[in-house]
Amino acid sequence: MTSVALAVTDGMLHFELGVAQEVFGAAPAAVTGPWYDVAVCGPHPVRVGRFRVEPDRGLDALPAADTVIVPGWADVDADPPGDLVEAVRAAHDAGARVVSLCTGAFVLAAAGLLDGRRATTHWAHTDVLAARYPRVEVDPGVLYVDGGTVLTSAGKAASLDLCLHLVRLDHGSAVANTVARNLVVPPHRSGGQAQFVTRPVPDHDAHPLTALIPWVVERLDQPLTVEDLARRAGMSSRHLTRHFRAATGTTPLQWLLAQRIRHAQELLEKTDDGIDGIAAATGMGTATTLRRHFNRVVGVPPDTYRRTFRARTGPAPRAVPAPE
Repeated sequence: MTSVALAVTDGMLHFELGVAQEVFGAAPAAVTGPWYDVAVCGPHPVRVGRFRVEPDRGLDALPAADTVIVPGWADVDADPPGDLVEAVRAAHDAGARVVSLCTGAFVLAAAGLLDGRRATTHWAHTDVLAARYPRVEVDPGVLYVDGGTVLTSAGKAASLDLCLHLVRLDHGSAVANTVARNLVVPPHRSGGQAQFVTRPVPDHDAHPLTALIPWVVERLDQPLTVEDLARRAGMSSRHLTRHFRAATGTTPLQWLLAQRIRHAQELLEKTDDGIDGIAAATGMGTATTLRRHFNRVVGVPPDTYRRTFRARTGPAPRAVPAPE
């Protein structure tokens, strides 16, 4: 069982804390294996937004956790408390995976964990983070950054994306998709997606992508092109690309490749199908093509992904977000 410590102190944002608790706090009914052991860690009863939180343990418990999550820090103009910064640094030194949600990145930066690393935070505060911590490579345009032992997310909804990404790393795509379905959110948005898009998801039945996306997902075994998608949607390829960028922050082909890779991960986790069969089922055509794209996007070959996933009690190997 993986231990998760939610680091809290006065001045944290309640939404991000609630997101982490919702994702990691209880296993979905469909998950029968080990889940996360979650503890809220703080120096004393703390005020989180409008709420009073009674921590389970003190901040000195952070170094014993496998994963430490720092929710959003409300006042980015104020220095985070020294005891929190020291505890987060000690956790990292002890080998914990340290994760910030939204402006929690300011705590990680104060602890020196982002020096020389690529990181992100809410788009409204990326300039402040970059100016205050010039050794941090701040990327203002992505949803989250997976640096292996240190991960950072953009604001609000991107915090949920990163939490689901962690579940996917630890328990595989199928389990992460189950969690997402329970939360009624999209199962996977790549960390490389744009933070700010005019319409993150289609918001009404008349949106041109509302019917198109399920149609595509049901046909991932077919060699679809942008022209095929545009024809189905009844618009030009250029018009379709504009809609995709506005709705997802990426192009139709990049989105389609991400769906094919996601489907390949599920088949590798849940079936004994050969690589040739999975290549056909995901529309990749050949095992060579599947291996090339899978290795580039996920970071390991399909065979290694399957072996590693099955060698562990649930967790899948560390995945790398799709190229930006």
